[in-house]
Amino acid sequence: MPVLEWFGALPAKAQAKCLERIQYLAAVGHEARRPHADYLRDGIYELRAKWGTVNYRILYFFHGTVAAVLAHGLVKEDRVPPKEIEWARERMKRFKANPGRHTHEEATS
Repeated sequence: MPVLEWFGALPAKAQAKCLERIQYLAAVGHEARRPHADYLRDGIYELRAKWGTVNYRILYFFHGTVAAVLAHGLVKEDRVPPKEIEWARERMKRFKANPGRHTHEEATS
């Protein structure tokens, strides 16, 4: 899953900041707002995290009324490039066609 690969390659402190934002999204869902989250377009939203001078973005979309699906991660300079939004839109399309195939579940012990 691309967002997991991206997340795993981040420095530990950046991972911690991004994880804070993911937990925020889990807690508030559709109520997530600036400065932590924002709507981009076509059903794609961004979670915003910053560590030092680097801006991290996790693009996501909603599935139904409850679940947010993390689709794509990137390091951003000024604004999210349109190609990044297109990749997230494509992942959203694939997810909606077959949610089970594109769902990651943590292993439980």
